[in-house]
Amino acid sequence: MNSKLGRRHFLHGSLGAGLALTLPARAFAAEVTTTFGLLTTPAVPAAATPYERRILESAALQAQRVGNAVWRKDIVGIADFALPSWKPRMHFANLHDGTVRSFLLAHGRGSDPEHSGWLQSFSNLPGSYATSRGAFLTCEWYKGKYGTSIRLVGLDPDNSLALERLIVIHPAWYVGEAMLDKYGKLGRSEGCFAMSDDNFKQALWHLSGGRLLYADRIGDG
Repeated sequence: MNSKLGRRHFLHGSLGAGLALTLPARAFAAEVTTTFGLLTTPAVPAAATPYERRILESAALQAQRVGNAVWRKDIVGIADFALPSWKPRMHFANLHDGTVRSFLLAHGRGSDPEHSGWLQSFSNLPGSYATSRGAFLTCEWYKGKYGTSIRLVGLDPDNSLALERLIVIHPAWYVGEAMLDKYGKLGRSEGCFAMSDDNFKQALWHLSGGRLLYADRIGDG
């Protein structure tokens, strides 16, 4: 426990405050820096849809923007809150092979007070129970209120309080096909990135440990 608290304080001091970056993403040129620092477009298989291409391009642009603030750039998580909660909108963009895997994802109840299933607004304020936009560094996993969860450090002014707000990636019972079958939309988190139990295991293995998670409205231009 003490080592984890020390880790948390280290992250807060050296990353949460020192690595704040400037939004937004859309001002970059079409060519982007990949994992190896070369100016090139991300790997995109011929079968990729236009939307998947957009996700891959956003992932590569954000990886370039944050630079060494993240430690591993093979896979980038893109949370596209232009989509409603009943559509898969947590994307794992693999910049090495150009593939995209997509999962269901809940947003914060403060971002959707009427529970419409659509994210209405972002917030970085403590007590807002809202989702924050921007780039996050995924850190170590730990056991907490929701079981195994992945710590996040906000790298932008719009999510700089993520660590203090305890914004994490965690599994939740209110995310999954059963919720969609019954209610037509997912439940809401308190601002965290909540996934189904099975899908969270994919995040635990493929997105944690120093990778980039980027949240914004991607699909609406």
